[in-house]
Amino acid sequence: MAIFKSGEVSLHAPADTVFAKLSNLENLRSLLDKVPADQIPEDKRQMFESITITPDTITVPGGPVGSLTFRVKERIAPSLIKLEGEGSPVALNLSMHVAPDGSEYSRAQVEIDIAIPAMLKPMVSGPIQQMADQFSQVLKAIPFS
Repeated sequence: MAIFKSGEVSLHAPADTVFAKLSNLENLRSLLDKVPADQIPEDKRQMFESITITPDTITVPGGPVGSLTFRVKERIAPSLIKLEGEGSPVALNLSMHVAPDGSEYSRAQVEIDIAIPAMLKPMVSGPIQQMADQFSQVLKAIPFS
């Protein structure tokens, strides 16, 4: 397994508030609904609109390889939300670590743990690290209040 960690980001909400919002994946629906249509490339719009969310899962259509579902595997309030990939050709986990940073702020870090064959690691490490970093930037943009 290879582990890719984003840098820590500062969030403008207490850790308990961040955990409450992120631990129920249905809360992500309101964020997706706020993405302006002109920000979604035309060739990705149908895939974006086909994302399905429940309190414990988020399923993203994957084109020719099929859908990828992330299911909540573990919740430890207020510090960890761990998602496990289902339908992926390799074992995949995505963890969101949250830590208090004073009474009104918190810090977050995203970790992707993926089983990559050694010969493919040099080719996919850059894009996977970029995905972890981008995910942490998305966390910064979420209005937690």
